[in-house]
Amino acid sequence: MTAAPDVVSEDLSRLSAALDAVIPPRTASNLLVATWNVRAFGDLTQKWLAVAKDSPMRDWHAVACIAEVVSRFDVVALQEIRRSTQALKFLLERLGPNWRVIASDVTEGAAGNGERLAFLYRGDRVQPSGLVGEIVLPPVGEYPQRQFARTPYVAGFSRAGIEFTLASVHVLWGKNAAERLPEVTAFAQWMRAWADRTNDWNKNLMVLGDFNLDRIGDPLYEAFITTGLWPPTELNNVPRTIFDDDNTQHFYDQIAWFSEPDGTSLLQDMTYSQKAGSFDFIPHIMTGLTRNEISWRISDHYPLWSEFRLSSNVAPPA
Repeated sequence: MTAAPDVVSEDLSRLSAALDAVIPPRTASNLLVATWNVRAFGDLTQKWLAVAKDSPMRDWHAVACIAEVVSRFDVVALQEIRRSTQALKFLLERLGPNWRVIASDVTEGAAGNGERLAFLYRGDRVQPSGLVGEIVLPPVGEYPQRQFARTPYVAGFSRAGIEFTLASVHVLWGKNAAERLPEVTAFAQWMRAWADRTNDWNKNLMVLGDFNLDRIGDPLYEAFITTGLWPPTELNNVPRTIFDDDNTQHFYDQIAWFSEPDGTSLLQDMTYSQKAGSFDFIPHIMTGLTRNEISWRISDHYPLWSEFRLSSNVAPPA
């Protein structure tokens, strides 16, 4: 591979400085979790700067920018990974030897859109707990249950001896909100039933991904939270996509965990630090391109993140 041209190095420098200003640094006692729908993340043009005749427009430059963002977290759930793993493998190469991936197979069928889900994690900070699986709904009576259009993917991790389990989702968009409601409802209910079972590898369950929700008070959002799932309030007013800053309506991407009816968090040996947000990469990279052009190189969604503090009884020394 040739050395990165100056325009790439300059973009990465600006991006790094912007991330420094927004994302908390890693410490011995924190955990940084993120989710990102990276648009159609599959094939890759094998050069630094794609030109108009190239397909796809995602090139080494774009994936280097994605890696710079991902590198700030301990574990990242990625949605919309395609069957081709070219871009994913280059992303891992760019992140370096400390990084690992756990990926699902592709959900077949038209509704599956040739997508898989993946978790990227930094192996010197986070280790797999051993749990990996896909959520499959049980049959109802004599009839098989309609499954999710894109099967939710679950993986368990451990940080400083504290286990946590992440369930990543990309809910079907459909023709309208009514088509999304059954998937959101079924997923939230399934996860709550799991959270309530004893001795079932369910400590610190979190859900994250692209739920294609609308805002508070909407039936989709109410279906999401009525089981006790609740996202941090710090995420209430951040935009989700690069095309839409309407914070009164769109609430697509989420990070959430379960609480008791009185609001008491069910997290154990870890607490939410009251720090969470999205990250707007648009001002810092690929100046001169339209948002639509950037969306096919980077994404049409912003990454979403939350920070957690580990219990002092189990956190490693600084």
